[in-house]
Amino acid sequence: MAADMEDKETVTILLLGDSGCGKSTFLSRLKAGKMNPGNQPGSGVGGPLEPLHDGDQPFIYDIRFSKKWFILEFYDTASPNQHWSTLKPDVVVLAFDISNRKTLDGLKQWRNDTTRYFQSGYGERIPVIMLGLKRDLRGQGEDIIYPQESYRIAQELRCDRYAECSAVTGELMNEAFEDIARVAAMTTTESGGQSAEGPV
Repeated sequence: MAADMEDKETVTILLLGDSGCGKSTFLSRLKAGKMNPGNQPGSGVGGPLEPLHDGDQPFIYDIRFSKKWFILEFYDTASPNQHWSTLKPDVVVLAFDISNRKTLDGLKQWRNDTTRYFQSGYGERIPVIMLGLKRDLRGQGEDIIYPQESYRIAQELRCDRYAECSAVTGELMNEAFEDIARVAAMTTTESGGQSAEGPV
């Protein structure tokens, strides 16, 4: 096992999205899941949420996926030491609030920025995951975004995956984290993390 740990590969993940859409709470829930014995990162409600401080970035998670160990380095948009556009992420996660349509509309600009800053050559494309947050707030109303619409937007934005979850209740956190981990692991392979057929 020690040899496996020495062979860890680091994957940098940048979390982009409008202020207040739930990015920090999502990362806090991952940390809470990690810190409690018996819980995997992101598995349900793993303990009380502790506020994360921008100065602590990157937020680091060790994971084992497909029989290999990886270090996932998460950066939130508000990194204090450098503007996020100067980072060199391996994966970008575009986050929005399921109960706030304005944050969904903002994803188009975030996606354009991703292409602008991280796509340096023709045909080169960074894996992008679209992540719906605050699933616990989904109810009836004109501002609520349902999965069918989210998948359609993910296709329009040429995202590789779509996932959604609630960091407050823990609902689908494990699945969302697994989707991110899977794409992160794929970036270390020859085929890379892009999907051929759009979001899955």
